[in-house]
Amino acid sequence: MTLIQALYDTGIRAVDALGPTGLLALVLFLLLYAGVVLPTVWSRHAYRRTAARRTLATLLDHLARLGRVVRGLLPW
Repeated sequence: MTLIQALYDTGIRAVDALGPTGLLALVLFLLLYAGVVLPTVWSRHAYRRTAARRTLATLLDHLARLGRVVRGLLPW
């Protein structure tokens, strides 16, 4: 089994388990985690940590605003 075939099989199983929307959310979360959260914690350079922290704060602020909007639209 090649690496490509293993990745393909894993993708098919993930789509079966999560559905296309769930898989997209998982991929976006992993990209966000690897691209923003890990540099915030592990970077040796202060300017990278500061930039990643600022980006993470901005993303979380927008996520909180989106949550407030969605809660306002739902009929509860």
